[in-house]
Amino acid sequence: MAYFDVASSAPLHPVARQALQASLDEGWADPARLYREGRRARLLLDAAREAAAEAVGCRPDELTFTPSGTHAVHSGVAGALAGRRRVGGHLVVSEVEHSSVLHAAAAHEAAGGTVTRVPVGRSGAVAPEAYARALRADTALACLQSANHEVGTEQPVARVAEACRGAGVPLLVDAAQSLAWGPVEAGWSLLAASAHKWGGPAGVGLLAVRKGVRFAAAGPADEREAGRSAGFPNLPAVVAAAASLRAVREEATAGAARLRGLVERIRAGVAESVPDVEVVGDPERRLPHLVTFSCLYVDGEALLHELDRAGFSVSSGSSCTSSTLTPSHVLRAMGVLSEGNVRVSLPLDVAEADVERFLRLLPGVVAGVRQRLGAPVSAQAAAAGGDGGGLVVDALGKRCPVPVIELAKVIGEVPVGGTVRVLADDAAARLDIPAWCAMRGQEYVGEEPADRGAAFTVRRLV
Repeated sequence: MAYFDVASSAPLHPVARQALQASLDEGWADPARLYREGRRARLLLDAAREAAAEAVGCRPDELTFTPSGTHAVHSGVAGALAGRRRVGGHLVVSEVEHSSVLHAAAAHEAAGGTVTRVPVGRSGAVAPEAYARALRADTALACLQSANHEVGTEQPVARVAEACRGAGVPLLVDAAQSLAWGPVEAGWSLLAASAHKWGGPAGVGLLAVRKGVRFAAAGPADEREAGRSAGFPNLPAVVAAAASLRAVREEATAGAARLRGLVERIRAGVAESVPDVEVVGDPERRLPHLVTFSCLYVDGEALLHELDRAGFSVSSGSSCTSSTLTPSHVLRAMGVLSEGNVRVSLPLDVAEADVERFLRLLPGVVAGVRQRLGAPVSAQAAAAGGDGGGLVVDALGKRCPVPVIELAKVIGEVPVGGTVRVLADDAAARLDIPAWCAMRGQEYVGEEPADRGAAFTVRRLV
């Protein structure tokens, strides 16, 4: 089985396993106590903090260990907003932040604060100028991920940090996806990360708060971790997380170029061998190990099941694999195709043979799923006569990718200049029909309310 989903969670690194086992015997006591066992535990905790701080690029006394990456984000957002409440209650985030950041923003909004969500382009990156325009006199905090968790696009952290510094606003960076690959660009004020993303044990997060940043920890006061993370620390896991971060960082320096080459092979191979596919994310400014693509006329859940049967573990942002039946907020913000979405994130020790086998099998897997769904065999619709357009496709009650499949089947039945109206009540249609038009060279006219769902109008151009 080839595990191609380290962006979700990386397997436990051998160094993490060794450190965990060793510290289970040495690090069980309370590091706040002065007797021998407590002093031994304290030495382990201090060494772990120094190692993690060196990797992050901060002082040891600026770094806090938390019970998870999500906890680090929530604590960082809440603490910075509370510490700067006299400035105002305005928060700035990008539209493609991890759900932990967006949930924290929603909670802030529900409590009476205000939030500006900065849009992104089709590559998934914010424009620094647009981010700077979102900053206001009452902005208490800004948040920006270092790299996107779904498409791998790196964000312009340094330029956004410069704009924030000029406005006197602290910047919190979610570095969960990028920290294994190197330090975050300079200028951040707070940073959050999660150990299981780099091969450390689950249940350990990092929160760094620069000296001078106003910060008021939420919840009851606690004497541990500078009052920023309450409770007894899971010291063996903390030690394993710090040890594995250092080890992974050293390996990443040598392995990044190899993985980048393999990802380029996947990007090019998928585009060449699979018809009607869109490779998404920035082709240059991206994480070295991650590639995402979307396939027209494909049920994402069926595609993932077939790849799993073929021996590949991958993930997806497709609405077809979601219990909510709504597209990924990242793909929606980018305005790219969501159906048949596949995210491949390679481990450092991935075998080149597994990548080649994936590329050989993928076209047949996609074709098989399309055939079962009754998708068009050819991307080119057959030319056909018509009476001026106005054809209506009823796709009500049908989920992605069926509305787009039905549209593709009939577009050739109207003359050039004629229109097709697709009736659909699937939220994914709002994203996938315009994306289909862009891929197929047709004109997306717009959306109108209907008795059920909406009517999406497409004009045939070719």
